[in-house]
Amino acid sequence: MKNVAQVIPLILSGGSGTRLWPVSRTCKPKQFVPFGSKRSLFQETVLRCRGPVFDARPIVVGSHNHRFLLAEDLASIHSHADVLLEPVARNSCAAIAVGAMQAYARNPDALVLALAADHHLPDAQAFADAVQAASGDARDGYLIAFGIRPDAPATGYGYIAPGGQLDAAFKVESFVEKPDAATAQGYVADGYLWNSGNFLLQAKTFLGELERLQPDVLDAAEHALSGSYADLGFVCLDEASFAKAPAISVDYAVMEKTDRAAVLPVSYVWSDVGSWDSVADLLDQDRNGNSIAGEVDLVNSRNNLVHSEDRLTTLIGLADHIVVSTRDSLLVAHKSEAQNVKQLVQRLNAQGRKEAHEAPQIFRPWGNYEGLDAGPDYQVKRITVKPGASLSLQKHRHRAEHWVVVAGTAEVTVGKRTWRLGANQSTYVPLGTVHRLSNPGSEPLILIEIQTGAYLGEDDIIRLEDGYNRTRSPLHAME
Repeated sequence: MKNVAQVIPLILSGGSGTRLWPVSRTCKPKQFVPFGSKRSLFQETVLRCRGPVFDARPIVVGSHNHRFLLAEDLASIHSHADVLLEPVARNSCAAIAVGAMQAYARNPDALVLALAADHHLPDAQAFADAVQAASGDARDGYLIAFGIRPDAPATGYGYIAPGGQLDAAFKVESFVEKPDAATAQGYVADGYLWNSGNFLLQAKTFLGELERLQPDVLDAAEHALSGSYADLGFVCLDEASFAKAPAISVDYAVMEKTDRAAVLPVSYVWSDVGSWDSVADLLDQDRNGNSIAGEVDLVNSRNNLVHSEDRLTTLIGLADHIVVSTRDSLLVAHKSEAQNVKQLVQRLNAQGRKEAHEAPQIFRPWGNYEGLDAGPDYQVKRITVKPGASLSLQKHRHRAEHWVVVAGTAEVTVGKRTWRLGANQSTYVPLGTVHRLSNPGSEPLILIEIQTGAYLGEDDIIRLEDGYNRTRSPLHAME
């Protein structure tokens, strides 16, 4: 195959992953969480796209709200990417459109491999071989879907019926929606394939089909990219333009309408990690069929999934259940109800519960913080500042702060004075006083912050100087 290095991975990282609550939440969805691995699903996707088949610099399209997570995940695996930030969610078609335009600008003949950031696919070599096999048909102008040969009549996936053969792929006879159990069994018997939602396409071919089939998406994407601006290494798409794009998936917008759709059947292990049931399949099982992650102890229990974060979770006499324990939430469900977690999250959102979308640990460009305790006029946080990082020079209208260093070295500015604090040392920041916190050391700085005051919201920050450009845009107001 010629020019295999021109296959540019386009990793779509805009999903919210509500079916895996409470581990996956809006502020840190499932693509940034490890399941049965030391690395997150996003990191595994990036690493899967290394090798001679792939361009060394992928394109990532993700949410503006997750940019620090994207940057941290890329840095920790020593990867560099063109990261395009969506100011609002507009489903996969608009995301692939801006990514294809970015790829076309780099190489007008480029092939684009559009991948979901939150899928599990452990056999990287089989995956690369499939991409290489599909490349010839993609260069001939076909938009190639990767169709998984089913190992069971699953009802959680859409299906693709293959038609006439091309070189390696087959023309698509039809796309069909998620079926009931009886229909799924018939699909498997008739040779239908699971629709993985991953595609290989030539950028110029896809953009041409988009112009013909979805001109509103193309127009919005063009203006969003042409009106974009650089910020800390990210490409921030123009919000007003991108918001005009119809919120539609690439399947509905293009693949089901084009006469260029094709499918490559593949047999590698694949999962969209779409429910806690599917997470159980990624984990090792004990002799009683229990899938376990974290500190767990079980007595007379079988066929359970138990995922425990940062604390001990125990079960006695339980079977066929999902138990997910985090610092602020607990989910207990029968396995037969796994698909209803999304409905539960919708209920929690309607009730105004912050646990529905906000995780205990909140990430910022300088590090992260975690709520430990709170009352009517106080709250306690654990703050971690990365080596060499610094919070903004700021002040608060409604709260005072006490800082106690637990580990590392802090450089603190309070008013006109700047000095350093070590472990077990502390300081006080009076209400309305200009202050800054920095980590001058080579190890993480960990401190306990006690806030007191009549209002303790994250929007009570007046930034005077900031190394992360958060003083100029309302998008950064709560960071």
